[in-house]
Amino acid sequence: MAAATKGNPAKNSTGTYDADQIEVLEGLEAVRKRPGMYIGGTGSGGLTHLLWEIIDNGVDEAAAGHAKVVEVTLHSDGSYEVADDGRGIPVEKKEGDITALEVVFTELHAGGKFGNGAYGASGGLHGVGASVVNALSDRMEIEVDRKSSTHRLDFKDQVAGQRAQNGRFTAGHALKKVGKVPSSRTGTRVRFWPDRDIFDPDASIDYDEVRERLGQVCFLVPGLKIRLADKRKGSKRSNEEFVSKGGLSDYVDFLSGEDQPVTGLVRVEGVAEFQEKVPVDGKLTEVTRECHVDIALRWVQNYESRIVSFVNTIPTPDGGTHVAGFERSLTTALNQALNAADLRKLRKLKADAKVQKEDAQEGLIAVVRAVFPEPQFRGQTKRELGTPEIQKIVGGVARDGLKEWFDGSAKGSKKIHVKAILDKVADAIVNRVSTKQALDNRRKAAQLGNSGLPDKLSDCRLHPDGELLIVEGDSAAGPAKRARDSAWQAVLPLRGKVVNAGKGTKKAVLDNAEATALFTAVGGGSGPEFDVSARRYERLILLADADVDGSHIRCLVLTLIYHYMRPLLENGHVYAAQPPTHALVLGQDKEFVYSEDELDTRASELTEKGRRYRITRFKGLGEMDDDELLETTLNPETRVLRRITLDDAKKAEKAFTVMMGAPVEPRKDFIIKHSKDYGHALDV
Repeated sequence: MAAATKGNPAKNSTGTYDADQIEVLEGLEAVRKRPGMYIGGTGSGGLTHLLWEIIDNGVDEAAAGHAKVVEVTLHSDGSYEVADDGRGIPVEKKEGDITALEVVFTELHAGGKFGNGAYGASGGLHGVGASVVNALSDRMEIEVDRKSSTHRLDFKDQVAGQRAQNGRFTAGHALKKVGKVPSSRTGTRVRFWPDRDIFDPDASIDYDEVRERLGQVCFLVPGLKIRLADKRKGSKRSNEEFVSKGGLSDYVDFLSGEDQPVTGLVRVEGVAEFQEKVPVDGKLTEVTRECHVDIALRWVQNYESRIVSFVNTIPTPDGGTHVAGFERSLTTALNQALNAADLRKLRKLKADAKVQKEDAQEGLIAVVRAVFPEPQFRGQTKRELGTPEIQKIVGGVARDGLKEWFDGSAKGSKKIHVKAILDKVADAIVNRVSTKQALDNRRKAAQLGNSGLPDKLSDCRLHPDGELLIVEGDSAAGPAKRARDSAWQAVLPLRGKVVNAGKGTKKAVLDNAEATALFTAVGGGSGPEFDVSARRYERLILLADADVDGSHIRCLVLTLIYHYMRPLLENGHVYAAQPPTHALVLGQDKEFVYSEDELDTRASELTEKGRRYRITRFKGLGEMDDDELLETTLNPETRVLRRITLDDAKKAEKAFTVMMGAPVEPRKDFIIKHSKDYGHALDV
């Protein structure tokens, strides 16, 4: 790597440029000089990647059928340990006095994962994992159970040797036998202390991230037990063990969570060969590779999709050629199936009745895995597969398997499930086309001079720092419009029934006048495309009467926001006003109370003091005069608001279910019992 100076990268400060200025970085020195090239960065992600590299080695042993247990420990002294009961890294001498074990941890491109060696399909082609971990650690300890003995090798600042019990380190290549084990026991234990001078001061390994990754691995290697222990200071987590018997099928069930499935589980598997040129003895030679494809998927009652992909045992969160092949074939198979079904709802769309990627993947939960030797990744951190031939192979297996499933000839395929998914995808097409048409109409209206905002919206002048007051009908809208500060408070009355967004289709929601008015007034769109940064108001405030009908409307509006504008809840932009239930008039003064209990308490106090008072009950916001509404509900200095968050919505998940149901009485009873979850205690 050539030395460089600012302004002219080809010269040093003296102006000379000759052979002395050419710097060659060899071995682990290159990793320490440019760690980002190998682990992606020196933050938490790069630190965590070191742990992945060691874990992947143990998992590869299990995937090859040689290990049954992998143990991961996060130690209190800042070190990390991974142990497996695999075959154990070879301890024989490899180069002179240097053992194969030392070579694995000191040579960048050394290991059993190349060509037709010890692994048929491993984590990746690069083969630099263990040595990179050593390069970026100031201390390592490796113990190998093999040949009836436990062999030990230590590293200090990348130099091999042995560390005595008193901490003294002696450099050397020899392995030390530190114990005896049964001849049948084999395995490897690796413990490393990352070099904190290389990593950012706040870099850390997150327990939940490790837990999620290990959970994924169990689905990829059925029967493998993985144990995780967090012994770091302050941790109160107990040891956990992960194991799965059903593989990818279990993983799809796990990812589906509590979402209602539309179809049963769809499994697609296949094997195909491809040709690849690799260097053999210094020459590019064409070799035959075998790729195993395993796909599990199902559709659920939701519009969000989740496709998780793997190459061998490595997760590929950025996808790659295997995911591209699957997605293309999925869309093709659905187009063929819909053409054969000739659904009536799509006939009127004519040329627009064609499945697009987002239609096919609406509510899709899928796991795609390709298993083959020496995969090529785009980048050392292995987030995206780059082997070109795999796209065609995965695409072919997926196309044939899905065609059989939609034809009804595949194992487990049922007509009722096929019909259900075709109906779901057809609805997605209709909704997409309808949404596009509505957007086109709004754009045309805007071009003709129309603001595109709802007619019933009384807007404010300050955007996006103002607030939108959502009120029930015209009776409450009148006082709200008169009492508000029109500079920063807008009023949107809901004059009709708000659609039940949890039960209705996307088309039904978009066709509902009240829902459309709310989407348009708020700005930012709706559904997965909702952009919280494009909202027209800082706060949305629900003003509803403190009765059953008011809470019903509030619940429907929250359901709509929860399903179609969820980032508003996640970022704390939704509030519920807390209007009073009663007023106590004491001569010329007036006090407001917000519940029956508060009324009884205050009335008792006044009676004991001999004060005369009169009680006024507010059955709705429309019964307040402008001053009362301003003081209790609109004036920031005197009003009471309650922020409604996503956590509130999750707590009220049962309420969403009850509100979607047909029976009226359970809905009414639940509203009365749990009304505080929606911003107010009811006055019934």
